[in-house]
Amino acid sequence: MKKKRPSIKDIAAELKTSVTTVSFVLNGKAKEMKISEEMTQKVLDYANKINYQPNQLAQGLRTGRSNIIVFMVEDISNYFFARIARIIEDIAYKKGYKVIFCSNENNDERSRDLLRLFKERQIDGYIIIPSPGIEKDIQNLMKEKIPVVLFDRYFPGLESHYVVIDNKDAAYNATLHLIKNKFKNIAFITIDTGQNQMLERLEGYKKAIHQYDLTENILAIPYRPDTVSYVKAIIRDYIMHHDMDAIFFATNYLTQSGLEAIKENFPHFLTELGLITFDDHEIFKIYSPSISAISQPRFEIAENLMRIMISLIENSNTPQNFNKVILKSTLFSRESTKF
Repeated sequence: MKKKRPSIKDIAAELKTSVTTVSFVLNGKAKEMKISEEMTQKVLDYANKINYQPNQLAQGLRTGRSNIIVFMVEDISNYFFARIARIIEDIAYKKGYKVIFCSNENNDERSRDLLRLFKERQIDGYIIIPSPGIEKDIQNLMKEKIPVVLFDRYFPGLESHYVVIDNKDAAYNATLHLIKNKFKNIAFITIDTGQNQMLERLEGYKKAIHQYDLTENILAIPYRPDTVSYVKAIIRDYIMHHDMDAIFFATNYLTQSGLEAIKENFPHFLTELGLITFDDHEIFKIYSPSISAISQPRFEIAENLMRIMISLIENSNTPQNFNKVILKSTLFSRESTKF
């Protein structure tokens, strides 16, 4: 038979005091409620002796707050998302919150399953990279006055809080960087999706290409979770049958797969092609040649996400204008874009 979890009532009964007194002590309000030091110490010592752990779900039901935030991204193992997650965890901890991390695999059904699960757990708020078809689900959370902040992408038709970067400007400047370094036949390798952040990167590439009367050279790869071998094969075939002197990869995971495909099939291209990536990674600095990259401001992104989220949670009864934060990125020029 499963052992019963010790409760506040058990502590109160053992110490012959009230449940209210025990509750105040365990919630750090002993001095405020003028509870004696002797009783305070008795409660703390006994709670420690029986290894008392508060029932957070029950606390949430009583207070309406769990002090837990969900951080849902496409793939939490992705370098960029993982680094953001680490910063958010530190900020949340200092503010008295814990964070649950999860991946939706850019899959709508998985996103909905996770949202249903967390809603039952009295989660205080959600920081979400939304999969393509959950606009209605996000809207419903907001209608219920549950704090939601989107990042990396948003739904243009839905008024919401979000933190993104200026994707179009970043891609335009990266393509311009290649052109000014004398590359003229620039391939853009991206994901075939209608999501706004990827469309904006494509727009930035096209803007620079058209500005200099060059020819578009675009490979849009259908998204699949089993990305690596699938992407490598498509990139290998594309390079084999198309002329190019440079490649602009729209994400860092496309870059990693692309570099593997090039190294395995066309190793001489590593020094002959201009190479640039969206989303920097430590490996791109030490790769040979080192890879030029667009770096997103991770600390600024995390700080803005948490600033908005904490404000929404702690000022839930105060109407707030939608926070729409668009940040600038930094382009690091390395060996791979030197003609």
